[in-house]
Amino acid sequence: MYSEKVVEHFMNPRNAGKLKDASAIGEAGNPVCGDLMRIYIKVVKRNGKHIIEDIKFETLGCAAAIATSSITTELAKGKTIEEALAITNRHIVNELQGLPATKLHCSVLASDALREAIYNYMKKEGLKIPEWLEKEHERIARERNIVEHRHEDFTELQKKVFNSKS
Repeated sequence: MYSEKVVEHFMNPRNAGKLKDASAIGEAGNPVCGDLMRIYIKVVKRNGKHIIEDIKFETLGCAAAIATSSITTELAKGKTIEEALAITNRHIVNELQGLPATKLHCSVLASDALREAIYNYMKKEGLKIPEWLEKEHERIARERNIVEHRHEDFTELQKKVFNSKS
């Protein structure tokens, strides 16, 4: 059973959609269920800090996937990239007042998509990427490849949906 907060974020997702002037985009996919999340971040530099000024998401998945995407964007908005990197799936689950055990993977997916967006931003800007984030990036990329191979029809649908929105 979902908490009221999960239902609220599913029924009224915050920051849903594509961010046209994104500084970077991150994607993560789950090889078991086929869910896919895309997070867009707009980063500004203020006083030597890189701050997530705006953030949006597109998610193909269940209610928990949409709710975790929504709450993740709320948690990261206005944070420095270092603060946003500290957001874990446990933070996401706690903010949603829990998730069923069979849906905990959605919180991992949301934190992974956020980390991928930050990783891509750091790489694009020539910033030093922590070793742990490099390893996370490699793991996330492997999982996305599995999703793309196991769910070829779903991947085609994902491309149509993500690329058709403007």
